Amino acid sequence: MTERSHARAESLDRRRFLKGIGLVAAAAAAPQLVRVPHALAESLILTPRQTEGPFYPDPLPLEKDNDLVRVGDDGKTASGTITHLTGRIVDRNGKPIQKALVEIWQVDANGVYLHQGSAGGDHRDSHFQGFGRFETASGGEYRFRTIKPVSYPGRTPHIHVGVTLKGHDRWTTQCYVLGEPQNEDDGVLGGIRDRKQRESVIVPFVPVKGSPGELAARFDVVMGTTPKM
Repeated sequence: MTERSHARAESLDRRRFLKGIGLVAAAAAAPQLVRVPHALAESLILTPRQTEGPFYPDPLPLEKDNDLVRVGDDGKTASGTITHLTGRIVDRNGKPIQKALVEIWQVDANGVYLHQGSAGGDHRDSHFQGFGRFETASGGEYRFRTIKPVSYPGRTPHIHVGVTLKGHDRWTTQCYVLGEPQNEDDGVLGGIRDRKQRESVIVPFVPVKGSPGELAARFDVVMGTTPKM
């Protein structure tokens, strides 16, 4: 097998692994969907909508898969702590939403977005994809391999999560790291006035058993809208 063929085979194996990875890695320490009492039935705490920000990728990368830590077939991995981000997209009653397009984007380990206007563009990690997409299955699950978010001037570490349902425009929120000291002073996070909603977007990033140096985080998104028929 040639070196190029080997690289392609490695890439194919990696993508098969990503498609098949379950929610087990994050399940042990991950928060489950939060329920609160309602008049006649239980309802879920809606995930708060947050600003998309000025750094939605411009332009979008050539690769848009759910593995953000490798670009192309050169075998090199992005800098940063590899993190498996998983979760479910559900409606306010907990019903999974199938075929929701989930997008994530974030800064690289140097604090640079995949955007022409991001500061420090000369230091952007070319091995970090910066953006990824995944369409949910019948159970509403999504999964990405990315890096633990880092801060940049004025913001606590976070991952932008966009969800597009059939017949609706992209809806965006942000996922934060539990225990991050900068959370207390972040204006965007602090702008979520409802305490339970604010807590719902802050999740643990925990070590993955059997994969030294890798983390897992689970971020469930509860939508207040449903796909149009």
